[in-house]
Amino acid sequence: MSAALPPPVPGLAEASARIAAGESPTALTEAALARIAALDGRLHAFVTLAADRALAAARRAEAEIRAGRRRGPLHGVPFALKDIYDAAGLPTTAHSRLRLGHVAEADSDATERLEAAGMVLLGKLSTHEFARGGPTDELPWPNARNPWNVEHFAGGSSSGSGVAVASGMVGLAMGSDTGGSIRLPAAYCGVVGLKPTYGRLSRHGVVPLSFGMDHTGPLTRTVEDCALAMQVLAGHDPRDPASAPVPPGDYLRELRAGVAGLRIGIAPRFNEEALLDAETSAALSAAAELLALLGAEIVEVRLPPRRVMDACLQVILLAEGFAIHQRDLRERPQDYGRVTRERLMVGAFVTGPHYVQAQRLRRMIAAEVDAVLAGCDAILCPDIAAAAPRVDAVDEGPFRRQHPLTGPFNATGHPALAVPAGFAANGLPLSVQLVGRNHDEAMLLRVAQAYEQAAGWMERRPPL
Repeated sequence: MSAALPPPVPGLAEASARIAAGESPTALTEAALARIAALDGRLHAFVTLAADRALAAARRAEAEIRAGRRRGPLHGVPFALKDIYDAAGLPTTAHSRLRLGHVAEADSDATERLEAAGMVLLGKLSTHEFARGGPTDELPWPNARNPWNVEHFAGGSSSGSGVAVASGMVGLAMGSDTGGSIRLPAAYCGVVGLKPTYGRLSRHGVVPLSFGMDHTGPLTRTVEDCALAMQVLAGHDPRDPASAPVPPGDYLRELRAGVAGLRIGIAPRFNEEALLDAETSAALSAAAELLALLGAEIVEVRLPPRRVMDACLQVILLAEGFAIHQRDLRERPQDYGRVTRERLMVGAFVTGPHYVQAQRLRRMIAAEVDAVLAGCDAILCPDIAAAAPRVDAVDEGPFRRQHPLTGPFNATGHPALAVPAGFAANGLPLSVQLVGRNHDEAMLLRVAQAYEQAAGWMERRPPL
């Protein structure tokens, strides 16, 4: 199989360089479609493949570039969307029976920005139903499968996004993150995933789960690819009430400035509360040691208790998720998968006082994390407790026994980035998380770039 398998598509930076050197965007898109055709029957990353649309867009990009009208570094480069993002003329299923037959009439903000930059949309990617419940076999489309081992969890809810990037079907996939749904697939699939600051990227045209916790963001193969995506995606959008009227950063300017002289915080109590296995704990320690060797100062910090941050997130998420879905839960409960239905219905038990107190608590814990970051440039902490579990061992209960380690920074709204950090003995990826100051994604990318280049984990690909 491996001899006949089309090669993985290049990441954004490499694809951009190839196009600048004369490679055809049409050939690049055809190569991506060939890779998808060879692998997706096994990995199930795509829900909708828009091959004709992609080839037409690639030909337009090629004609523009040849005529000297290159729009920027991503012109002609393919990408894909988690299937909760609207793209005019394509279905937005949210992986649910409730949206069978739905076709988007307009683009999401992310779709607009990426296509305005000349990127080529390949299609829509698998997710957990409404970004909430999964994995489950009860839905019209199969679950995305981890390319490192298909018997193991790909993460969620941006599962197809993580799988598509890790398996080399596409260089950029858009995801969403309400409690870790960008960072968890990135961690379990061995790629880079960024949850930007709350309000940094628009959520217009994206199916909501929680108005107060939803974030949108990119999954990419490398940190540089993530920075290139953010150059296009960031910006104020008045159509999203939470969009911050803050000028976008320059995510490339200091990307290679290194970490010498920076202060990186580690939070021993937070890490202990995470109940990490030995391999993940060792990977986290090794990442801190490598950053120190690169010239960073490692300092101990104290974050709010994880159980308090988790409680804050869960109360708000449960209440808002139920508010969004309450009509369909009453009128069409049978059309939801069991996991989604049960997790959404728990929100009916959240009272008004619970919700108000959680919102008050959110401000307090966000201020505590702000105070920590006033004394350091980034925080290094875990995003997963262990490598991906087997799919049949994933907790499908209505209220998880252990909440994701990523969730606290949805509650506080701070930017957080997952970056590969090695491999477990069974060959599955490990990962660490970097958390930064609000609207300072550029610093997170700078720290992650220094670590990634020194560690070299991105050189290893799934054994497909």
